[in-house]
Amino acid sequence: MKPVLRGCYEIHFLILLLFRRLRIYLYYEPLFRSRCASVGTNLNLYNELPYIDGHVDIHIGNHVTITIGVNQSVVIEDDVLIATNCRITDNDGHPRDAELRARNAPIGLRDIKPVIIRRHAWIGNSSQIMKGVTIGEGAIIGANSVVISNIPDYCIAMGNPAEVLFRNIGRAKVVERSGIAEQADAS
Repeated sequence: MKPVLRGCYEIHFLILLLFRRLRIYLYYEPLFRSRCASVGTNLNLYNELPYIDGHVDIHIGNHVTITIGVNQSVVIEDDVLIATNCRITDNDGHPRDAELRARNAPIGLRDIKPVIIRRHAWIGNSSQIMKGVTIGEGAIIGANSVVISNIPDYCIAMGNPAEVLFRNIGRAKVVERSGIAEQADAS
């Protein structure tokens, strides 16, 4: 009897996984795409439909896996890697003023600032990208970092708050040899 029940147990979770995947690909993803101004190829919504508040234009590049909170503008360009448990938001989720918070007032415009993540950036596991931040092209954000200021192109930043530790990492540079230009990796 125990092997039969063990098999039923495994089948139960296989069926749940199948229905979860079908719900994502046949329901969540088409709904989310309809809410976006543009979506590239290979969008992956893991387990839920992202909640979007406000009248915003959402542009998503190619090969993106996301869960994001947007009130005005979050731009993620092509070939960005975002690890699990990351939080990206263009607002604080509440007004700064204590009286407004106590009255459950909506978020004011001064509490909303766009976020831009440039192409080829890599956001490490459990990082938080806060409002008003631009992460440069090819930049790497270390795991568990809290980014509260702009990160330049091709830099590695980490910490709370995130600080730039290395510059010009991963940037392709042109090397002149005998009058012939060649590509070389800076790292």
